[in-house]
Amino acid sequence: MHLDLPEKRYYSIGELAKAFDVNASLIRFWDKEFDILKPKKNAKGNRMFTPEDVKNLQLIYHLVKERGFTLDGAKVHLKEGQKKTLDKFEVISKLEAIKAQLTNIKNEL
Repeated sequence: MHLDLPEKRYYSIGELAKAFDVNASLIRFWDKEFDILKPKKNAKGNRMFTPEDVKNLQLIYHLVKERGFTLDGAKVHLKEGQKKTLDKFEVISKLEAIKAQLTNIKNEL
């Protein structure tokens, strides 16, 4: 999954919900369920996600929505092989981005 997010230090939950095409409540739920997510909270109490949190959200989204893991299964998978999972996910993400670029080039011809 390729996200169209600008380079920023912090992202609001609304920006991420729109980018992932999910409800903000799902991201709040994942925040409570997964220890890997650690968004900062501003003075109003709004969650502000760092680029690292966005990568972790992408990984959770990939496991739960794309690969069909249960929440418990995704938690176990993340704890057991986090480094391997992140490496595989980064390779898949890069390949998907390359595929999208090649498709755009093909369509322009």
